[in-house]
Amino acid sequence: MGRYNPCVDQGTRRSLSIASFVTAVAVALVCGLAGPAPAQRAGRLAYVTNQGSDSLSVVDVDAMAVVGEVAIPGRPAGVALSPDRSRVYVTAPEGKALYVVDAATRQVTRRLTLGDGPLGLAVNPRSGDVLVADWYAHKLFVIDPAAAAVKAEVAVGKSPSGIAVTPDGRTIVTTDRDDNQVSIIDATTLERRAVVKVGERPFGVTIDAGGERAYTANVGSDDVSIVDLAGQRLAGSFKVGRRPYAVALADGRAFVADQYGGTVSVVDIATGARAGLIGVGDHPEGIAISRSGKEAYVACWFDNTLERIDVATLKVTGKVTVGDGPRAFGLFLSESE
Repeated sequence: MGRYNPCVDQGTRRSLSIASFVTAVAVALVCGLAGPAPAQRAGRLAYVTNQGSDSLSVVDVDAMAVVGEVAIPGRPAGVALSPDRSRVYVTAPEGKALYVVDAATRQVTRRLTLGDGPLGLAVNPRSGDVLVADWYAHKLFVIDPAAAAVKAEVAVGKSPSGIAVTPDGRTIVTTDRDDNQVSIIDATTLERRAVVKVGERPFGVTIDAGGERAYTANVGSDDVSIVDLAGQRLAGSFKVGRRPYAVALADGRAFVADQYGGTVSVVDIATGARAGLIGVGDHPEGIAISRSGKEAYVACWFDNTLERIDVATLKVTGKVTVGDGPRAFGLFLSESE
C-alpha cells in the first residue's frame, strides 16, 4: 500500500520524489458542505485536513464522531483557526491556494491563489495575521485576514514547512526543512532576526506557553530540537521514534507523532528521558493538545483515523474514521469557552 505525501521525505520505505508535488491535476472547485450545515459552532471540535479525499472533516471530539465534511480541492494539508475560532484556514498545496471556511456554516467563503506550494499554516493570536509557508518559493506569506490578501512576503530558508507564533504574537518561527534550520522572525517588522541550526529536516514546530522555547520535529535525524528564542540558539535535543512529524506539549512533556513508528513518543522535557510510548494508527502526523491539557489528538494518515489519548494514563481512549489521508498539519482543535 502506498500513499501520496508531498510533505515528508519517505526514505527507502515509501520513496516519493518531492517533484511529484507539483504534478498537474485537474480539479473542480466545488466548495461547501457534504451534508446539512449546523446553525452555529458548538462544543469541542477538530478540523482534520484529508489529503486523499480533498476534504476537511469536522469532528466532535467529545463524541468522537464526524459531524461535517467540507470539500477542499487541491490536496489540503495545513490547517489553522482564527483567534476567535470563527474561521478555519486550510492550505491546498497542489491547488496553490488558501481556503477560508466559515466555522458556523461550514462553507468555503474565500479562495486565495497563493504561491507555488503553500503548506504550513499558522495564525498570529494577537493580530490575526494568517501565515503561510511556501515550500517551493522559500518564503513566508503574511496575509491580511479581513482583505484575504497578501500584505507581505518574508524570505526564509529552503522548503519551509511548519510555522509557530509565540503567545504574545511578537515572534514567528518557521522550520526550513532543506536547510536544517529555523528562521526567527519579528512579527511586527517582519524582519528575519536570526537563523538557528537544528536537526536534520525539521518539519513540525511548536512553541511553549511562555513563548520561550520552540520544539522542532526532525524527520531526518529522529529527534526533537529545542531552540531558545530569546538567546537565538540551540538549547538541546532529545531522541524520539522514526520520522517524527509534529510536536505537542502538555504537563511538562512533549508528545511527538512518530510517522514511521506508528507511535506517539512521550518525553520529559526537563530531563529528555522517555516517559512513554503510545501505539496509535499507521503514520501518525498532526497532533494537538486540548485546552484542558488532559487529552492529545493525533491524525493517522494511513489508517484514516483521528485518535484521542488520555495524557495522564497515556492510553488511546477513542478513535473516529475521517476522510482519506488525514494530515491535520497545524493547530486543528477548536474549543468553546
